[in-house]
Amino acid sequence: MPDVKTVFGSLADYQKGGIQVINDDPRNYVFSNVFEVASKARPYERIAVGKNFEYVIECLRAEGTSPWFTCDHDEFALVMDGTVEVRLQKPGAGQAAPAGSDGAIQMKDAPGGPRMGRMVCRRGHMALLPKGAAYQFHADAPGVITIQTVHGPLTIERWAEICETRSI
Repeated sequence: MPDVKTVFGSLADYQKGGIQVINDDPRNYVFSNVFEVASKARPYERIAVGKNFEYVIECLRAEGTSPWFTCDHDEFALVMDGTVEVRLQKPGAGQAAPAGSDGAIQMKDAPGGPRMGRMVCRRGHMALLPKGAAYQFHADAPGVITIQTVHGPLTIERWAEICETRSI
């Protein structure tokens, strides 16, 4: 069996992958590279890179301090590159996401409730962003986060720009 070397990408060093389509239309397949998407994004834009019905994987460029977000369902953040601090706090009165709403919402003001804690996440670390909590990201240097969530008002779709639909 040949030796297989796993190579992890980063924001500073990635290779765009490819597909080999055999006897089919390449438009039936799409793919993108989260590091390429993040390299072209503004900090904390929530760009969809995967979608299955109402569920999405959003890619965020982590750089500096994000606004505060909250959500009416659990979300999961996976740090793909860099070091990201995740700050959790309870929203104050009237600051929670509306019941039954989909996706994250950006809070107008800092949360008024008690602090819940913080996590320092590095490449490969996953953080639960619990339902009803407010969260904020902070990164001293550019990094990449993917978030598993539901398509919401902050989800940006740029499929024509980010997806490779031809064999290369």
